[in-house]
Amino acid sequence: MKVWRAIRLYAFWVVVFVLQKPLFMGWYRGLYDDASLGEKLSTMLHGLPLDLSMAGYLTALPLLLVGIAIWWQSKSLRLVARIWIGLSAFLVALTFILNAVLYDYWGFPLDSTPFFYFFSSPKDAFASAGGTTIVCGLVMLAILTWVLNLGACWAFDVKTFAHVHRRRSAHRSSKRKRRRWWATAATVVSALVLFLLIRGGVTVSSMNTGKAYFSEKAELNHAAVNPMFCLMESLAHQNDFASQYRFMSDGEASTLFAQLTQKGTGATEPLLRVQRPDIYIVILESFSSKLMKTLGGNGVAASLDSLAGEGVLFTHFYANSFRTDRGLVSILSGYPAQPTTSLMKYPRKTATLPSIAHELQRVGYGLRYYYGGDANFTNMRSYLVSQGFKSIVSDGDFPVTERLSKWGVHDHLVFNRLLDDVENEKKAGKPMLRVIQTSSSHEPFDVPFHKLDDERLNAFAYTDDCVGRFIASLRQKPSWEKTLVIIVPDHLGCYPPNISNLVADRYEIPLLMVGGAVSAPRTIDVIGSQQDIAATLLAQLGIGHDDFTFSKDMLDPTAPHFAFFTVPDAFGMVTSENRLIYDNRLNQVVVDEGQKGKNLKAGKAYLQKLYDDIAKR
Repeated sequence: MKVWRAIRLYAFWVVVFVLQKPLFMGWYRGLYDDASLGEKLSTMLHGLPLDLSMAGYLTALPLLLVGIAIWWQSKSLRLVARIWIGLSAFLVALTFILNAVLYDYWGFPLDSTPFFYFFSSPKDAFASAGGTTIVCGLVMLAILTWVLNLGACWAFDVKTFAHVHRRRSAHRSSKRKRRRWWATAATVVSALVLFLLIRGGVTVSSMNTGKAYFSEKAELNHAAVNPMFCLMESLAHQNDFASQYRFMSDGEASTLFAQLTQKGTGATEPLLRVQRPDIYIVILESFSSKLMKTLGGNGVAASLDSLAGEGVLFTHFYANSFRTDRGLVSILSGYPAQPTTSLMKYPRKTATLPSIAHELQRVGYGLRYYYGGDANFTNMRSYLVSQGFKSIVSDGDFPVTERLSKWGVHDHLVFNRLLDDVENEKKAGKPMLRVIQTSSSHEPFDVPFHKLDDERLNAFAYTDDCVGRFIASLRQKPSWEKTLVIIVPDHLGCYPPNISNLVADRYEIPLLMVGGAVSAPRTIDVIGSQQDIAATLLAQLGIGHDDFTFSKDMLDPTAPHFAFFTVPDAFGMVTSENRLIYDNRLNQVVVDEGQKGKNLKAGKAYLQKLYDDIAKR
């Protein structure tokens, strides 16, 4: 009976997906050395529902072809089956290899993020990987696609599918017709079963990646997830903001949200001696507090440590996310990062965001943005232009001989370009906002600086040295006394190495304000995050920040003080009473330090209202 072809193909894909799990754990055996055999077997058991569902998606079209072939045989059906099986083999191989390769960089299962990065700038998307890695990956992709295609074609017996039979006698034709009706009935029943397997049963809840989560150990949950299903789910939910993260009634969420976003009395503590300083925002790629001795780190960032003694250092400051595109929006728009998407994907929505640049432009500031890489990466240029940056200096504005890094131009050359431009500009008293985004302290860490044996730390030391030299050059200018430099990382990246996404320390970063415009050095211990830079800066300049709903003035004692951050399908909230991380797929708190559960309801309300706000934009 022809329906057996589809059943065999379905079973083949299920076996392939189940085998992916031990292969993934073998690839990252260092992460799973402490896991027991029972825990490793559990990844296959708990991941099975996703495997059954994804195998159903891949078998749906072949089952339809079987139903057609019962009544009409044609070589065209065989051709469609071959193309579908080949495409399925390629996609299964691609998602498995991408998940295996990228997990080392990101620490979470495959979602739509790498495709967003690739289509915005293929060059930058591959910049983190070495040439050997890319070549090996392509070879593995070709081999695995070939093997899977052979296996799937064998399971479906595609060679004999839809074979055209010769004309038979009337008696045999009648008997054959009865068999066709039975085969059709079996196909319909199989289709109903396949639908239930795809959906995950008849309950209200349909299949989702959370069903594979079973352990408090994130790496076991990540091994259990079917990467192809995870990617498909991520793509399907990109625009469905209004229905995501529904933890409570809108009324309850609104009440809690209002408490978290109240602006305070405006009684901010003054830090500056100049009302309209020249402002430089230096966004450091991947830096963390663990690099500064002043913040309990290893002291690799010696320049930052030195500057901390003469500026304003925020000692309990957090990144809002784990990627640059999320961090930039948090810093420049005072807008929280999201766990399931990047707002930079949606130019129509980013055009409606508040903007530090716009507010400063209204009071006479000139704007310019500097980045040594491709400004089109992750839709960055669209976002920056909508924020008010009409002048953007990026890799294409440098000579080819200076584009020596995989990410474009080395940091010291970008800093030098900014200094040269400032020197040549005739400002006629007009204050300026200059934002410079570094890139050298990122994989593959190829920097023109060789002081430390560890390539990661050496890259951080290089960028730190660039910052120190930049500040030293500014200090020599007559405008130093009215200069404010704000130094903040985009996120914590590759140091400490292999740090989990589900620990609060993952988001601790420095925030430092230096320059002749700073009235006196001091440390500030209030808790805040990148989204609070906007309100804090504008308040210091005497500029209103009511449009920045999510941004709080960290120096206003009457405003709420907390940090909020997100990673794929998880959020964290930090206050003086509690540090908490909630995993939405696992549906439970995974970090709860201090007063247990104190921030859970507030964090849920905050995330729910954030997605309400995104849906309205």
